[in-house]
Amino acid sequence: MDEALPRVLIDANIFISYLLPARKPGTIQAITEAALGSVFTLLFPEDLAQELAGKVTTKRYLADRISAETLSTFLQLLTSVAEALPPISDPIPAVTRDRDDDYLLAHALVGEADYLVTGDTDLLVLSEVGKLKIVSPSDFVRALNLANSALE
Repeated sequence: MDEALPRVLIDANIFISYLLPARKPGTIQAITEAALGSVFTLLFPEDLAQELAGKVTTKRYLADRISAETLSTFLQLLTSVAEALPPISDPIPAVTRDRDDDYLLAHALVGEADYLVTGDTDLLVLSEVGKLKIVSPSDFVRALNLANSALE
């Protein structure tokens, strides 16, 4: 993938929102389609794939709305376009208010992400860590539009 493209890690909550039926075209769809279309370099840690699969299969609300086949196909698509990030074997330091979110921040930093896109307020309150910008989906779409217009 082109090194000039922004490097982006997307939280599982964004992908879950995309997979839910009856979604309306909008921010989440635009981000996911941009990821699948290689508009930016999508970073996809194995841990994130496991979280996504785990939540969809174990939370009844999600399991009733997202089929195993849809999930499997989607994970294959993400894997085919993304830069895989291996699991982190070292202990991950506690940084966020929710310890379960620390792995995302660690992968974003190890993967030299420019953006971590999330709807999780425990991550969004951090705003920036080093050069990593932690942004909401709508802020990311605005940033992408600014970057695209600067290239024209």
